[in-house]
Amino acid sequence: MLQTEKSAITTERIRPVFASKGAAAGLTRREWFLLLVLSAVQFTHILDFVIMMPLGPQFQKDLHLSNQWFGFLVSAYAFSAAVSGLLAAWFMDRFDRKRALLGLYAGFTVGTLCCAAAPNYALLLATRALTGAFGGVVAACILAIIGDAFPGPRRGRAMGAIMSAFSIASVVGVPIGLKLANMMTWRAPFAALGGVSMAVLVLIYLVLPPMHSHLIRGRQINSLWTIFVQPTHVRAYLLMTALVFSTFMIVPYLASYLVANTGRTNDELPWVYSIGGGVTFVTMILFGWLSDRFGKLLMFRCLALFTMVPILLVTNLPSVALATALMVFTLFMVASSGRMVPAMALITASATPRNRGGFLSVNASVQQAAAGLASALGGLMLGQGINGEITGFPLVGGLACAATLASIWLAGHLRPADGGEDSTWEI
Repeated sequence: MLQTEKSAITTERIRPVFASKGAAAGLTRREWFLLLVLSAVQFTHILDFVIMMPLGPQFQKDLHLSNQWFGFLVSAYAFSAAVSGLLAAWFMDRFDRKRALLGLYAGFTVGTLCCAAAPNYALLLATRALTGAFGGVVAACILAIIGDAFPGPRRGRAMGAIMSAFSIASVVGVPIGLKLANMMTWRAPFAALGGVSMAVLVLIYLVLPPMHSHLIRGRQINSLWTIFVQPTHVRAYLLMTALVFSTFMIVPYLASYLVANTGRTNDELPWVYSIGGGVTFVTMILFGWLSDRFGKLLMFRCLALFTMVPILLVTNLPSVALATALMVFTLFMVASSGRMVPAMALITASATPRNRGGFLSVNASVQQAAAGLASALGGLMLGQGINGEITGFPLVGGLACAATLASIWLAGHLRPADGGEDSTWEI
């Protein structure tokens, strides 16, 4: 009798306070405050990764790198994040979410500062791997917090808000980073980002409350093997792989392609990224709302189909005016980033709350490994013409479209897990 009463009390304590609210209910002030802190974390770790790509021409010039060697520099971060994500899956659900995020983000901050101090290519490669070892798992921890704190009917909007950090990184971070690099060296953006990350680390410590209701709800955590082989999880991993391949065969080489093939200059790249990012900031939040309103699977399928249009345009772009390059690049950013909002909401719901951290950690490993493989494969497929132009990009675009079609089919076979649409943390 006493045990039954304790169980009832525990169940009542962990029941989501907004479980009864429908999809039409807006986010509360405390939810927005949580999203603001997580967005700051998301902004810094995304910027640390994406800043490498527009800096490609400078890396290739200063360090005398080919497209293949630069591709390995991008892949080092991704492969390291993949390995660390697998290791983190063992313990991600055994700790308070706040403590896990603090430890991982501290390691990420140190790695970013080490990138700024790397004296040569070999050490830069090593420091990128160090940063990736923590940065990739930071992303999984953020998604686990979103999955715990927001129920299915509002998770699309939460994902849209968090993923809009990519847009802010493109609008603010990339242009400032490129400006610093043009004024000084490629080291300057990493030094500045390391300083910002230290301030965000303090913000996490002071603002985020303890988050351990997943420990109360599921004391017995499934083995890592179970997280690997769960059929729903496997389908989510395959979906993530297809999405990453359709993007990262292209993105690492876009800046170099714009400079070498379309007649753009390094000084114009900040405009390209800031305008594209500014538009996606609005559209990602809009796509999150539409995903909650009309269904995440429907929105994903529509956006994924549309993405093939800018993929083919951007990989076949000849020498054009700046306005045309801006339009095509922005269309590519809007479509490719927008489809990730409903996709991540679908993937997050495919795991039970008690295993969500471990699943998302493995999913982050799959994502990073796929990004590394896609970047390396894209680099191997590219060549250089007699006038310095990049060759082979249209073939890369065709393979990216094939991966996009595969993702549409895989998304239709994804199913939510028991409790996957529920929230577990009271805000």
